[in-house]
Amino acid sequence: MLAVLATAACGGSSSDNSSPAGGGASGSAGATAGGELIVLAAASLTESFDKIKTDFEAQNPTVKVTISYGGSSGLAQQITSGAPADVFAAASPATMKTVVDAGDATGEPAVFVKNQLVIATAKGNPKGIRSLADLKNPDLKVALCAEQVPCGSAAKKAIEAAGVDVKPVTLEQDVKAALSKVKLGEVDAALVYRTDAKAASTDVDGIEFPESAGAINDYPIVTLKNAPNPSAATAFVAFVQTEPEMKILTDAGFQKP
Repeated sequence: MLAVLATAACGGSSSDNSSPAGGGASGSAGATAGGELIVLAAASLTESFDKIKTDFEAQNPTVKVTISYGGSSGLAQQITSGAPADVFAAASPATMKTVVDAGDATGEPAVFVKNQLVIATAKGNPKGIRSLADLKNPDLKVALCAEQVPCGSAAKKAIEAAGVDVKPVTLEQDVKAALSKVKLGEVDAALVYRTDAKAASTDVDGIEFPESAGAINDYPIVTLKNAPNPSAATAFVAFVQTEPEMKILTDAGFQKP
């Protein structure tokens, strides 16, 4: 059975993604084969991609989308080790490069959004944290992502730009794990993406800091060479870049490329 991928008509804005890249996808309507579609996506995309999945399945009722979230470096390793997957959405070009260099990507990855760090604190910011410099206080417990994870690499860059010495009490394998430490009260602060702090705004505050502007992460997406469902993979990559789905992403706090 075939399901029609209905892409929304775009307005006249210059920010339109009328010809999305990444695995040769285009913004025009096309036929999408049914079956399961397996997407591996950076943990910071969880809330947005869950909504995009719902939209995609509504317009393609013969396709069942399964999304596995995690640290981009770990997901890239799964792909290069032969794990079955159709689409990879990473939180940095460096982790995507691992997949491309291994010959596991189809076409050129497309940067579809960007993300920026904030300092996450408990709601109300009880410790009065205002800047990265405050995080060097030895009385504060700070969580960071591990350096090999995109949020950890960005954090390192921002901390070095601020010229401060931050000694984390824990290094986490993805941004959701770092944020969880704040929500559970196990640390006083963590460097996380703006989108994650916004998604957890009932529990945490996100403190902006200027050095984050020099550590913005690009998010590339691509179809995979050995995709079990290449037709649906191509359609999904294009669908993510249509205007209605981009609005989901920007409403979540992501920036357009």
